[in-house]
Amino acid sequence: MRKLSYVVAFFAVIATMILNIISVQRPDWLVVHGDDIIHNSVVVEFGLHRRCELKVIEIPSGNGGTLKYTNYECRPFPMRVTDRCEKENKEFCMIWGTASYFGELGIGFAVVACLAIMFGVSTHSRRRRIWKSVSVLVALHVLSQIVVFAVVTHLYRTDAFPDFKYARPGLAYVSSTLSWFFGTLVTFGVVTTGISAQKGHRWAAGNRAYRPISG
Repeated sequence: MRKLSYVVAFFAVIATMILNIISVQRPDWLVVHGDDIIHNSVVVEFGLHRRCELKVIEIPSGNGGTLKYTNYECRPFPMRVTDRCEKENKEFCMIWGTASYFGELGIGFAVVACLAIMFGVSTHSRRRRIWKSVSVLVALHVLSQIVVFAVVTHLYRTDAFPDFKYARPGLAYVSSTLSWFFGTLVTFGVVTTGISAQKGHRWAAGNRAYRPISG
C-alpha cells in the first residue's frame, strides 16, 4: 500500500477513536426529561459509567422576572444497592457493565491499530504486509463498538431498567453510531486498498507495485 493510504487510514482511525472516547466518557447515552412538584425541570442522563441528574428551579422575583437555580450531580452507574443490582436488576447491571467493558476495549484496539500503522509505514516491505494486521485491529475496534451499541439499544427498547421507559437517545448514543459506522468504512477501505495493492494495482501500490516473479 502507498504511504499516503496509511496516513489517511491513521487519521481516520484517530477520528473514530475520538468518537468512541466521547461515547464512552459522556453520561448521555440515554436521557430522560421530566419535572416534579418542586422542580420545573429534571433531566436524568444515563452513561456507561455514570448517572447524572440536572434539576432546575425557577422562582418569581420581585421585579417581575424569575430566578433560576440549577443543581447538577453525578454518581457511578449502576450501583449495587441504589440501582437494585442485587435483586430485580441483577441481570441488567451485569449486561450494562459488559457494555461498558467493550466500550473501553474498543478504544484499546484503536490505539493498537494506530501504533501498528506508525510501525508499519516506516519501510516498503512492512507496508506490503502490515495492512492485514491493521484491518483486523480496526475491525475489532468496530466490532467492540457495535456490541456496545447493540446492548444499549436492546436494553433501551425493552425497558430493561425502569427509567428507560421515558428515555430518548442522547449525544453519546449518536457518537457511538457515527464511530462504528465510519469505522466500518475505514475497515472496508483498508482491506480493499490492501488487496488491490497486493494484486499490483498502481493506484493502491504506487510506483513500486507488487508484481510476482515469473519463473
